[in-house]
Parts: sequence; structure tokens; C-alpha cells
Amino acid sequence: MELEVAKRLQRTEEYYFSKKLREIDEMNRNGAQVINLGIGSPDLPPHPEVIKTLQEQAALATTHGYQNYKGAPALRKAMADWYARYYRVTLNPNTEILPLIGSKEGIVHICMTYLQEGDQALIPNPGYPAYSSAVTITGATPVTYKLNPENNWMPDLEELEKTDLTAVKLMWINYPHMPTGTLASPELFEKIIEFGRKHGILICHDNPYSFILNDHPKSIMEVPHAMDIAIELNSLSKSSNMAGWRIGMLIADENRIAQIMRFKSNMDSGMFLPMQLAAAKALSLDKEWYTQLNQEYTIRRDKVFEIMDLLNCSYDINQVGLFVWAKIPSGFENSYQLCDNVLYKAHVFITPGVIFGTAGEQFIRISLCAKVEVYELAIERIKKSLV
Repeated sequence: MELEVAKRLQRTEEYYFSKKLREIDEMNRNGAQVINLGIGSPDLPPHPEVIKTLQEQAALATTHGYQNYKGAPALRKAMADWYARYYRVTLNPNTEILPLIGSKEGIVHICMTYLQEGDQALIPNPGYPAYSSAVTITGATPVTYKLNPENNWMPDLEELEKTDLTAVKLMWINYPHMPTGTLASPELFEKIIEFGRKHGILICHDNPYSFILNDHPKSIMEVPHAMDIAIELNSLSKSSNMAGWRIGMLIADENRIAQIMRFKSNMDSGMFLPMQLAAAKALSLDKEWYTQLNQEYTIRRDKVFEIMDLLNCSYDINQVGLFVWAKIPSGFENSYQLCDNVLYKAHVFITPGVIFGTAGEQFIRISLCAKVEVYELAIERIKKSLV
């Protein structure tokens, strides 16, 4: 017997990487040994003290039971201290922080809490595909706002105000921006908060890349009165090399935390306590941890720039985050064509920018999550494929 999937999934496609990785697996079974430079999964380990904390706590007999949905007090305090130390934001750990099983979970939780059929949500183009997917699953309609290099990949709020915003309930933003690596300008967050307050639109800022190749992390919650109209998601996946641990956080005022908890508590449970305590240790690390991490990423980024030069792509040398974003040369119809050309001829997988939206059609993205020697091998393969 076949069952038809629910309407909420009929407008939702399988994630591009899920499909492409199956193709790469088949190529590898046939001996290709594809180099994967597409996905931003950190290959470096967490700090040794973080792993030590996990091991010690997991060895105790008392740490294996169900945990509170709102997270361990020690973790929420560590998150509050982290925000105060690096973002200059004062938070109440008991009421304004909600630990998450990764920040991607939070994207769905926010959308399911506030959106329904008839609502609209503003989605960046290009942007993280999960924003649009989460909105679609709720039955609401994603409405894209185009970002372009002429405006330094920032929203044109004046143009947005010329559109009909009456059905718009929330707006997704993400700076440092993925996939373009753009930092928010000093005034951008202030303007977006003002925009949200003026139109009654909940501003949802996804902020997992703020420490990568960036010495001055920013939070939208630094803006006065941001808590009135904004939610921020953050994560240990990139900044602490803990992607597989699935530990994130949601920052919001007390009422919104309670509203989102109504959905979250029906969907999952609290995280394993030793992981929470290890995450608290990660959040307590001093700036030297981020400095050493970024020294490695700087070397890797230079290697990726070499690849982009070989492919005759143009790029901004000041971009930050875990990827390099670049414009493809003329001669290729779109980024799919260039990426498939590199995959089939050089056996190197890079990401077509078009999967992040139509505004990325003429761009590609390469991850910084590989060892230097892997990039050097990729460079040699691409050189040979160009002969």
C-alpha cells in the first residue's frame, strides 16, 4: 500500500547535498576517490579540555537520565557569560536563553511556533536553504528578498518597504552571511531592528559564523531594544568544532522562549548532560582558542583562493566564515555546469551557488573544512583537468 505524503512535504524537495552525495558515493565505489570541498563540516577536533569533560562526566553513574527541556543551568550560565564576554550582551540565563539540539532545529521551531497558512516570511536570496524549507513545512509562504554584490550582499530595506508586507510575520537574516561571507555593516543591524519594529515583523538572526576569520564577533542583540522584536540563533558547530554534537542556542525575551518551548517540548527532549557540561567548557575558552583556529583557516583560505584563480573565478579577499564564495567566469551557463565540470573531470566536489537561490546562479562556494594537503591535491587535479 502506498500512502501520499502530507501536503507540507509536497512543496519540499530533498536537500541538494543529500542527492549529490549519493552520486559521489557511486563514483567512489567505481574508484573515483572524489575530494569533497562542498560541505562545511569542521574536520578539526574540539579543545582537549572539552573532550576530557565529556569523558569524565559520561563515566559518572548519575549523568545518564532525562534532562530538563530548557537545558542544564550550568550550560545556560555559560552561554550567558559567552554572550557578555564576546558580544557585549547581557542575558538572563534563566529566562532569555534556550539550548537547542543544533541551531538548525531552532529554525524549524521558530517557524512552527509563529507561522501558518496565509502567513509570509522573508528569506534571503542567496541564503541557507533550510530557511525556505522550514517556512514551507509550516504551510506559510517564503518570499525571497534579493541580495547582490552591488549592495554588498545586504538587504535593500527601502525596496522591501515598497512591497506589500501585510502578511509578513518574520524575516530571516544571517551575518556573517552564508554563503557570501559578508560581514554586517556597523549600521545594518540597527536598520533591520528599526524595520522590524516599524512593520511588526519578527527579525530572526542566524549567527553561527561570527568567530570564523573574524576578530570582532557581533550579535544583533547588541542593538538597543532588539530583544523586543528579534530572536538570535547561535551554535557551537563552527566556532568550537562541535558540528556533530548538535549544540546550539536560541536568544529571545522570556515570552518568546516560553512560546517556542510549547512547540519544542512536544518534539524532543533535553540533551545528554555530559554533552551540555562539555559545551559549557567550550564556551569558557579564552580568545586564544579562536585565534589559533583562525590561523589555520587563514592558511586554508589562501589555498582555496588558488583554486578559484585556477578556475578564473573572482572573489572578495576580505570575506569571512567557513567558505569562499566566488563569481564564475563567462563561458559557463550557470554554477551547476562549472561544478559538474570540476567533479567529472578532476573528481573534486564544490558547491554550486544556485542551490542557495537564483541570486547565486553565477557563483560557487568552496568549504574550508579540509587539510592543507587535501587542497594541494585538489589543485593538482584541477590543473591536470585544464590541460
